[in-house]
Amino acid sequence: MKVHPYLAAVALLLALAACRPGAAEYTNTEAPKNLVLNRASSLIDVRFLPGSSRLVPRDAARLRVLAATGRIAPSDQVTVSVGGFPRLAAARVETVAEALLPYRIIASAGPPAGVAANHALIDTGRYLVTLPPCPNWSKEPAGRYTNTFASNYGCATAVDLAQSIASPADLAEGRPVGLADAVPAAAAVQNYQAGKVVLLQAASGLGPITSTSTAPSGGGGTGAGSAGTGP
Repeated sequence: MKVHPYLAAVALLLALAACRPGAAEYTNTEAPKNLVLNRASSLIDVRFLPGSSRLVPRDAARLRVLAATGRIAPSDQVTVSVGGFPRLAAARVETVAEALLPYRIIASAGPPAGVAANHALIDTGRYLVTLPPCPNWSKEPAGRYTNTFASNYGCATAVDLAQSIASPADLAEGRPVGLADAVPAAAAVQNYQAGKVVLLQAASGLGPITSTSTAPSGGGGTGAGSAGTGP
């Protein structure tokens, strides 16, 4: 039996099309746009003078060097674990926090378990954000009328979030919101009600801002800036 070459070619193309997955079979799991957050922590052991909240001078200097060189960064989640009596432990945590504060590093108290006497363990939790594989064009960009998103959809949002976040630790846990200062908030309302609001112009010494127009240079055009110059 002799098969026509045209029919054989059509049969081959249909077989290849059947082996190729359609656009409707594509799912977002094939191109995830999730940020990966990894935590790397290191422990720093510092010593205090016996029965005191003062750091040993050598460790105090070492702590300042670590903060100045970025070994302890403002974006780290820093906790200080101190054992002993609660009052002395709180004073020692405050000492470490005050030493790091000039470098914009915020330290908080950590669990006191496993800390030797007259010692403190500073845990520097540093987070690293790994971007998704973007751009992603794994899905065929041609329209298949399946009402599904492109494989690159969401890439810009994920990458922009990772690159604009001030502290990667905020992606793992939000920071606690402190109480608002009621004194300036109430004073602003009282000044507004009493008509004592200080305008920005009067406070800064700026004069009124007026719009100006400039006549276009060169020949051929007479705009609004040159009005009144003609006969």
